[in-house]
Amino acid sequence: MTGTKRRDRIIQILDQEKKAISASRLAEQFHVSRQIIVGDIALLRASGQNILSTPRGYMMEQTTQQFIHRIACQHTSKDMKKELYLIVDLGCTVIDVIVEHPIYGELIGSLQLSSRYDVDQYIARCEKYDAQPLSLLTEGVHLHTISCPDETIYRTLLEQLEKEHILISE
Repeated sequence: MTGTKRRDRIIQILDQEKKAISASRLAEQFHVSRQIIVGDIALLRASGQNILSTPRGYMMEQTTQQFIHRIACQHTSKDMKKELYLIVDLGCTVIDVIVEHPIYGELIGSLQLSSRYDVDQYIARCEKYDAQPLSLLTEGVHLHTISCPDETIYRTLLEQLEKEHILISE
């Protein structure tokens, strides 16, 4: 199979899947190395394909009728799970985490967490690789882009995060 055909097929697979697919799984399917798939994804993204790279693999960016908001939060690493559970338990998705680094500027980590299972997998990967959250670079201050089903749920989320002293409010 040529690289062009493989990349076309990768797009088809990502379009059909609702969950992220790892580079290793794609490599296995196409009988190529993981690095070949990483290169294919880079070429596809450079050509304008809206492919997200998440901690669990690649997925196409979903167009949605959801309400997208950015929230400012601050907490310690030990409260990360509580914060993420609060968000996903209301049916919202944590799209990313953003910190403002004094040297590198804005750093963004794609998360795409929509359920407690997703959060648990994310936390487990952090522990497995002894990875610290980006917010550790900014004394716990960070932003999340979130997608909520509606404005009422968004307002409820803000209230719950404020009650837990996680939300940074004016």
